[in-house]
Amino acid sequence: MSFQLDKFTPPDFTKEIFVNAPEAKLMPVPKDGVAPDNFHAMSIFPEYFKINGEWLLAEESRMDCVPVFEDGIIKVIEFRLLKEGQSVICGRTENCEEGIFVWTEGFVREDEKCDAFAFRQGHSRESSFSRDYDELYEILKYDRDHGKIVWVMGPAFSFDHDARDAFSKVVAGGYVHTVLAGNALATHDLEGAYLNTALGQNIYTQKNQPNGHYNHLDTINKVRYHGSVEEFIKAENIDNGIIYNCEKYGVPYVLAGSIRDDGPLPGVYGNAYESQDAMRNCIRDATTVICMATMLHTIAVGNMTPSYRVLADGTVRKVYFYCVDISEFMVNKLTDRGSLSSKGIVTNAQDFIVNIANGLKL
Repeated sequence: MSFQLDKFTPPDFTKEIFVNAPEAKLMPVPKDGVAPDNFHAMSIFPEYFKINGEWLLAEESRMDCVPVFEDGIIKVIEFRLLKEGQSVICGRTENCEEGIFVWTEGFVREDEKCDAFAFRQGHSRESSFSRDYDELYEILKYDRDHGKIVWVMGPAFSFDHDARDAFSKVVAGGYVHTVLAGNALATHDLEGAYLNTALGQNIYTQKNQPNGHYNHLDTINKVRYHGSVEEFIKAENIDNGIIYNCEKYGVPYVLAGSIRDDGPLPGVYGNAYESQDAMRNCIRDATTVICMATMLHTIAVGNMTPSYRVLADGTVRKVYFYCVDISEFMVNKLTDRGSLSSKGIVTNAQDFIVNIANGLKL
């Protein structure tokens, strides 16, 4: 049987609760970057607003941002990007009382319904993830050709020979459409390709090399000398690794800097809000997001990613969001921060990506 997306069931707007609901209240932005009092804040779920007698869906949503009615549609905008005079939807209720409806049941499947009391409903180190892997293989195969797959990566991948090789195969197979990471992932991956080490340790044997603590700095310095990652790859005859394969196959990547970065590499965003804008632009049309071994990047992307996507033909489809980490704390923390549709897989990130490459028969 071929893979089928989880079907979206829209609300029944013929019901009395919708028909009799008041119009959503619109209030102007009092000054740039400031929402009016009693503004409505968005969630990860599909949200509808009654304007001029019609229930409008916010098509490009983001948690903790505000809905703005403009040009006949609902735009979801960060506070810092609000402009004076824009019309913000106000109201703190979610069940039609103020012309606002938050729809949490759109993708609920029959096989997900269970008894009120049951064991092993969460994901922990004791969970069985076999079915999750099988489902993910099918999602990746589908979205390779029909969607957009975004990978959010921590530097752990660059420390292991097999993990770098496995992800390179995933890139070459067409299962990566965008990579979101930090300076460290790219630095240590390029160090692995350039000097066969990551933070001075051999990426296969894990043995520390003489003066190895200089290796990542030497790599950054050499990339900066050549002016760009692309020119470094050409000039130094780099022929392996995550970044190399992204460049080879034309996969865009966004490297968001942090206060602790060395160097950094050319192309790393040094401004946090420029990083956020670049990342959100990549997430706007993402249909599958896989976050691995990076707590802060995962939470950031989780906050940017709604549970649904509206396609060009108006179809509403599910966004599949996976959080992969060896720490149960990390997996649960993401859910606690509002990413309620995230599916957690508690495992070593290197083992995970090797399983993915094997499962896809790459």
